[in-house]
Amino acid sequence: MQANQSGWFKSSYSAQNGDCLEARHRTGGGLDLRDSKVHGSPVIALSADGWSAFASAVKEGAFEAR
Repeated sequence: MQANQSGWFKSSYSAQNGDCLEARHRTGGGLDLRDSKVHGSPVIALSADGWSAFASAVKEGAFEAR
């Protein structure tokens, strides 16, 4: 992962076709997320606890299609 001057970065797991999220670390913990392909897209702000809960849910398969 490499941050640009504004602190936004794309994960090394992101697709190379531009379909990915950008993230930046929040002061005091947590993460901001946005759509990299939509200029000025809304930002989702997650606290450190919120990010941890989301990441755990993803790992547990909570968002897989059924």
